[in-house]
Amino acid sequence: MRRIYLDNNATTEVSPEVLKAMLPYYNGVFGNPSSVHSFGQEAKAALDLSRQQVAKLLEVEPNEIVFTGGGTESDNLAIRGIVEASPGTDKHIITSQIEHHAVLHTCQSLEKMGIDVSYLPVNRSGQVDPNDVSKAIKKNTLMISIMHANNEIGTLQPVKEIGKIARANEIYFHVDAIQSVGKLTVTPSDFEADLVSLSAHKFHGPKGIGALYVKKGTRLRPMIFGGSHERNRRAGTENVPQIVGLGYAAELALKEINTKSQSILYLRNWFEDRLLELISETEINGVNLQRLPNTTNIRFSNAEAEGLIINLDLAGVACSTGSACTSGSIEPSHVLTALGLAPEEAFECLRFSLSKATTREELTRVLELLPSLVDRQREISPLGIRSYPLIS
Repeated sequence: MRRIYLDNNATTEVSPEVLKAMLPYYNGVFGNPSSVHSFGQEAKAALDLSRQQVAKLLEVEPNEIVFTGGGTESDNLAIRGIVEASPGTDKHIITSQIEHHAVLHTCQSLEKMGIDVSYLPVNRSGQVDPNDVSKAIKKNTLMISIMHANNEIGTLQPVKEIGKIARANEIYFHVDAIQSVGKLTVTPSDFEADLVSLSAHKFHGPKGIGALYVKKGTRLRPMIFGGSHERNRRAGTENVPQIVGLGYAAELALKEINTKSQSILYLRNWFEDRLLELISETEINGVNLQRLPNTTNIRFSNAEAEGLIINLDLAGVACSTGSACTSGSIEPSHVLTALGLAPEEAFECLRFSLSKATTREELTRVLELLPSLVDRQREISPLGIRSYPLIS
């Protein structure tokens, strides 16, 4: 059975070139980069090169890159690091209702410590209104944290406008760009961002490694204490093989980002148009605004999404209902309900996320499968809405 992977917002396959670049650092070049002997200096040279590669992708200085254990740690370090480095106890954070749980749960934990947090609403397409950001600012507002691209529906946020608001009010601005780095051009200076999070496994690098851009001069308290690694911002011996993978994935992304993004966008749009023609009572979430080129989140009215996922998987197709980090949750997606969908409607939504490896033939196969699978789900529903005929 041919297997088709369309869950690339959850994770991507490591590029063969990235894997090849990593392998020597597991046995041949295995020194500790903090050691002064030649073994250590070889490892440090690889670390320095990777830092340069990530910095070049973001158009920042290498000493502004802090390597972390992944995107979740980057988000935590950005938010908690700013809050804990700032004096006093009267502090306020602004974020949105549709952030990844790495941001939302961090903010919620800070609320329990007495930090005031404002969770801004979004419109039907999933976008924050910059005017709401301005209105939410208080005298004690310390930080604004808004994602660049939503992981479930792909909607892009007006981070440039929000960044200008933050800068005008002398407020720290953190951008969770974990879903957009490697897919779109992400330049912290364009966003006027002080901190930007990224994760390697979202753009064909290895899991368990990420980075945080920290603008020069930004006060940040570390979360992990020990040695003086990462300029005293993240203690612990650096994971050199994974960092090499991140660096090489960043280099590949920089070379491919324009051509690959356009080809993926073309495929995604073709897939959506054909799907809407084939299946009735279907809508795209977040379609009215600019989105990630690889992401589509589709509601099949009166067809339970979990059943569709199971049957697609049995047919060899992998997709999801949303964030992999909430897989198995019995609660509806907080992103979709924030758009205004009722809980039962949120349970009718599937996310397909493409990659540079996705082909038109694979998407054609999905289009052959979906109408009958949707019909089957609707037949066991009380309303019994049916789709249009199958592909001829």
